[in-house]
Parts: sequence; structure tokens; C-alpha cells
Amino acid sequence: MSQLQKQFGDIYDRYIEKIYRFIFLKVSSQEIAEDLASEVFTRGWESFRQEKCDIKNMQAFLYQIARNLIIDHYRQKGQAQLVSTDALPLIDYDMDLEEKAIFKSEVNDVKAALAHINDDYREIIIWYYLDELSVPEIAKILGKSEEAVRVQIHRALEVLRGVIK
Repeated sequence: MSQLQKQFGDIYDRYIEKIYRFIFLKVSSQEIAEDLASEVFTRGWESFRQEKCDIKNMQAFLYQIARNLIIDHYRQKGQAQLVSTDALPLIDYDMDLEEKAIFKSEVNDVKAALAHINDDYREIIIWYYLDELSVPEIAKILGKSEEAVRVQIHRALEVLRGVIK
């Protein structure tokens, strides 16, 4: 295994869960999410290999590939975007039964609300709260200023709160 392959293997290990979750929340199909996540890393590897590691922010680069693949997927399929968390390992299995039930109920409320907000707001909420990306990281992904991202996070939360109430 070459040094370049090892470096990309480390990148894969670091980002696969986040990229998969991001895609899954957009396509609501485990099989499609797996296929698209695989394609993200295939395209990422091709660029990584060709550009000789000259990619400045690998995380932002991978999310951009994922966003484009999701857009292409919906263009090809003509499907509505749904949000599902059924196959995601969100529940801490050390919780007691009551805690699990409350948590699942809350997740279902948020999941339903996310399905009713626009795609840009949904993405920013997923990145900021689920993937725990920083404002500068999100700004890099979106090609926006940090202030614009902060405003968008605030607006997304306001819209989400309105839908949940």
C-alpha cells in the first residue's frame, strides 16, 4: 500500500460516518446512501490522487461531492426528499427503556420537522448539530462568509422551532 493510499484510508476512516449520515438523512434509503457514500469516496480518491494531496479542506471537499451527488440523484429519480433516521445508530444502548422511549419520541419530532424545512436549512442543521462542524468549516463547504453561516443557522433554528411547535 502506497503512502498516498494510506493517507486517503485515514481520511476515509475519519469522514465515512459523517458523510454517510448526511447522505442518509437526505435520501432515506440505506442502500442508496451506501452507494452514494461509496461514490463520494471514489470521486474523492480520484481527485486526491490527481491533485497530489493539494486539497485544502478535505471535509469540505467531501461534503461538496456528497451534495452534488444527492442533487444528481434527485434529478435522475425525480423524487421528493425525505428525512429518516430509522437505520442510524442514534440511541445510546446504555439508556434504560424509559430514556430510550423519550429519546426516540424526540428524534421522531425533529425528524418530522426537518422534512418540512427547506434543503439549505436542513443541511446546515445536520452539519452544525449532528456532525458538529464548526461555523468556519460550514462556511468553507458552502463558500460563504462565517457571518452568513451564523445567520443561516439562526434562521434555520427559528424555522425548525416554528415547525416543531
